[in-house]
Amino acid sequence: MQRRGAILGLLAAVLFGMSAPISKALLADTTPLMLAALLYLGGGIGLAAWRLLSRRDRPAEAPLRREDLPSLMGIVLLGGAIGPVSMLWGLHRLTGLATSLLLNLEGPFTVLIALVLFREHLGRRGLAAAGLIFVGAASLSLKEGSVGGDVAGAVAMAGACLAWGLDNNLTQRLVMKDPLAVVLLKTLGAGGLMLVTALAIGEALPSPRIAGSALLLGAAAYGASLLLDAHALRLLGASREAALFATAPFIGALLAIPLLHERPTAWDGAASVFMATGVVQLLRERHAHRHTHEAMVHEHLHVHDAHHAHAHEGPVHEPHSHRHRHEPITHDHPHVSDLHHRHAHGPDDSEGPDDQ
Repeated sequence: MQRRGAILGLLAAVLFGMSAPISKALLADTTPLMLAALLYLGGGIGLAAWRLLSRRDRPAEAPLRREDLPSLMGIVLLGGAIGPVSMLWGLHRLTGLATSLLLNLEGPFTVLIALVLFREHLGRRGLAAAGLIFVGAASLSLKEGSVGGDVAGAVAMAGACLAWGLDNNLTQRLVMKDPLAVVLLKTLGAGGLMLVTALAIGEALPSPRIAGSALLLGAAAYGASLLLDAHALRLLGASREAALFATAPFIGALLAIPLLHERPTAWDGAASVFMATGVVQLLRERHAHRHTHEAMVHEHLHVHDAHHAHAHEGPVHEPHSHRHRHEPITHDHPHVSDLHHRHAHGPDDSEGPDDQ
């Protein structure tokens, strides 16, 4: 599961990273807010088409219910309104270099929120690996230019990253339900909010060619990428996913070489070393100790394993989804901080022998 989650997370980063150089070219003919709206809407439209075409082949995931509405509203408002608007407000008060550096706060904020508020766990090796990746991402921002701006702009940019960090953690809590439904609502809701905001402040729609290109890019770089990322969140937890997804700027830098004819710099080389080392260390991390699962009742797609040993009447087709109860169980096996493994760590097991 950890290996599969890492592969999905890196694929999500590849798809999202490729959007940076292409978006840079599209920004010559539209505004950042309008482009972001079209990218999110393109992601939603692409996911809606995929849901329609694949409905017969996909297993029946747990549906979203009324109790999920507060989290869904938080995801759309934080990720689709507060985050982008704060970022755009800060953009006008900071230099490009300061903006790029501050945007790298999203990953550390996601990890901090996951560890402090949502009971995730990262051992020393995992924290060191995440740190290397975040340092590499920040190194990519250190291009020629000056760091400048005012305090209000920096606070706005940090606020945007905090909003996205909360968004990531709320999304992780919902991906035990149908990830496709969660991401579909997120992209359409965020895209719709940003489009209404852009039109309300007087921004014009771009030409059909630019709009079509943005929608197509959004289908891959936002729709497919966010869906893969949601599955990675389900398998890995928000802290490990955030570290892997932070490699997206490196992917964008690589693609900028053939697409925008940019030349790699010494900073790019340093960033690649930091990020590659961090990814390898994160993939090698193994956390195992004796732990106890508390009783829990919830609903999600599953197969019958050591964590799902409940009885059924009649024939059982796996994987399947239904509301079920987890009885308390104590055992020892390698695991990550998915929603089944949010337990406390004492002095004897906070750093197991495999993750030091």
